[in-house]
Amino acid sequence: MENGAAQPVIVAIDGPAGTGKSSTSKAVAAQLGLSYLDTGAQYRAITWWMVTNGIDVDDPSAIAAVAGKPEIVSGTDPAHPTITVDGVDVAGPIRTQEVSSRVSAVSAVPEVRARITELQRSVATAAERGIVVEGRDIGTTVLPDADLKIFLTASPEARAARRSGELKGADVHATREALIKRDAADSSRKTSPLAKADDAVEVDTTELTLQQVIECVVTLVEEKRAGK
Repeated sequence: MENGAAQPVIVAIDGPAGTGKSSTSKAVAAQLGLSYLDTGAQYRAITWWMVTNGIDVDDPSAIAAVAGKPEIVSGTDPAHPTITVDGVDVAGPIRTQEVSSRVSAVSAVPEVRARITELQRSVATAAERGIVVEGRDIGTTVLPDADLKIFLTASPEARAARRSGELKGADVHATREALIKRDAADSSRKTSPLAKADDAVEVDTTELTLQQVIECVVTLVEEKRAGK
């Protein structure tokens, strides 16, 4: 089959924070000419909206009542992924500590997950050439029929070191504790926990450079496309 006529391929990349998920997903999408969706940014966006609008994020019923209100639009160009809420560019504001510390609580509310999952599925379906979707429950819940599912892992130490490299001046020990706490919250929540799909390929990134992880995933996607 000609490359230009390749079937659209849907790639789900899951895993906890600090495994190189975002960098890998963006680079793979760019290299293979696919769209890209950062689902974590969507959960951050709805969390930002809740915080900005004074919703009590410790009250699941208050969150559930307004989960349908914000209009979240994700741009899927891997070179310039964008995200807006009600027409406002929130790419910067959603990365603040204020949002980061509340995103697990907001994400755990079933109405929020249902709303964002629906949004994610519509973005994936609309991607003409295929898409790389990264998150925590893509292969298990959002896109269980994805053509290829990848689960990235790494040791807590490696993840904390990478994460504190991203968060300027962050203390590695504190970052490691925060990651372990976040993992526990994400893995134990009732709705769509962080979990590896049975048919996912696990890639341990602890000893790999980012470039090696990207090459590994690109190879997996190309093999999948060739075998279609």
